[in-house]
Amino acid sequence: MSRRFATSVLILWCAFVCSSQYPVTLVKPVNSTVRVGNSPLLDSLLHTDSRLASVVNRASQYELQIIYTQINRDDHQQPHFIQHDFRLDARRYFNPASLVKLPTAALALEKLNQLRRPGLTRRSPMATGVGFRCQTAAPFVTSPDSDQINTVGNYIKRMLLVSDNQAYNRLYEFLGQGAINARLSQLGYPSARVVRRFAPCDTTANRHTNPVEFQDPHTGQISYRQAATLNPLPYTYPLGRIAQGYAYQAGGRIIRRPYDFTTANYLPLQDITDILKSILFPANAPEHQRLLLTPTDYAFLRYYLHQTPHGSGYSLYKSPQYFDAYKKYLYYGRYRGRPARPDLHIYNVVGMSHGYLADVAYFADSTHHTEFFLSAVLYVNKDGIVNDGVYEYESIGLPFLAVLGETIARYESQRLRAVIPSLSDLFAPTTVR
Repeated sequence: MSRRFATSVLILWCAFVCSSQYPVTLVKPVNSTVRVGNSPLLDSLLHTDSRLASVVNRASQYELQIIYTQINRDDHQQPHFIQHDFRLDARRYFNPASLVKLPTAALALEKLNQLRRPGLTRRSPMATGVGFRCQTAAPFVTSPDSDQINTVGNYIKRMLLVSDNQAYNRLYEFLGQGAINARLSQLGYPSARVVRRFAPCDTTANRHTNPVEFQDPHTGQISYRQAATLNPLPYTYPLGRIAQGYAYQAGGRIIRRPYDFTTANYLPLQDITDILKSILFPANAPEHQRLLLTPTDYAFLRYYLHQTPHGSGYSLYKSPQYFDAYKKYLYYGRYRGRPARPDLHIYNVVGMSHGYLADVAYFADSTHHTEFFLSAVLYVNKDGIVNDGVYEYESIGLPFLAVLGETIARYESQRLRAVIPSLSDLFAPTTVR
C-alpha cells in the first residue's frame, strides 16, 4: 500500500470518527445493522481516486446510488453491520434487469421445499408447456450430461453464472407472478415488483404463466404437475408513472417520446442488498426476512453466486466467451483479460439493461482478512434514447464499478478491526451440484 493512500485512510477515519462537523443520521434496525444515511465516510472515499471523479461529480446525471456495508465481528465471530449510503433513494427508479434473478432463484428453492413431493428436488427433470399467448415450451431433455437437463437447479446455475434470461423465465413461470410478489411482500419487500419475463410479452401475458411438469429422476414418473396460472389482479406500481429519456427505439425506428418503465420490474437497491445478505448471513436476518431454505439450499446458492463460469465446472460454459470476470463488475469490471484472484471471493448478482448497470456483492478476502458488502447502480445513456443499444457500459459504467470495488477493498484492507473475521469456511474446497 502506498504512503499516500495510507495517509488518506487515516484522514478519512478521523474525519468520520473524530469530527463533529458532519451531520450523520443513524438508524438501527433489529438485526445489528446501523445505517449511516448520506455517509461522509463513503462520500470521502469516493473522492480518493481521480478515476471515480467523472461519475461522482455528476452523480445526479448518472443516477448513482451506492451502499457500502462494513462487517465487524464480535468475540463469538457474530457479524455486526454498519451500512454507509450514497444517494440511496428507493423512490428513484432504476431498471433492475437481472438483479431480479436472485430472489427468483431463492423462491424457486423455497417452493420445492414447501411442495414436499416425493421425487421432486432441484435435480428433477422439468418440462414447461404453453397455455397462453407469448409463452414458449421447454420439453423434458434426455442427456448423459446432467448439466444439459432442464431442472430448477440447472436453471439457477445458468442464472447465477452467466445471467441467462431463458432460465429466469422458466422459474418465473414455475413460481407464478402473484406468488412471487406475495412472498416478497411477506419477506418485507412490499414495494418490489417482479412482474415480467425477459421477453416481449405485454402486461396481460406476463400475468399468465405456463403449465409445468416434473419427473422423478429415479422412476421417470411425473412427480408434480402444475396447471397454467393467472394472477387475477393487475398490480399497482409504487412509484406511479415512470418515464425515462427523450426517445426510444422500437420496430427499427425512433419514437420521439420518453420510454415508459411504469409496468417494468422494480427492485430497490436496498431490497436486493438485503436479499443477498439474508442468503449469506441467514441467522442475522430479521426473522420475517428469513427464507425457508435448507442448509444445502444455502450452500448451493452461495457456491454459484461466487463461482466464475469456468471455475464452476458447468459444462455449458467451458468456451472462451465465458471468462472469469464475465459477471463480476465490481472490482474486475468485466475485463476479459483479468483473471480472478484466488484469495478474493465475490458473491454477487448483476444487472445490465436499457443503460442501467448494477452490481450487488459481498467480498471476502483471505489475504487481508476482510469482508464487506458493496452495491451500486448507475445510468449510462448519453444520447437519451432508450433501447437503441447505444450505452456507455464499456467506456464509463464498467470502469467506474471496477475502480469503486478496488477503492473500497483497499480501504477495507487497512481498516482497524477488534476481531479478525474467520473466513476459513468460505475458502475450503467444495463442490455443490
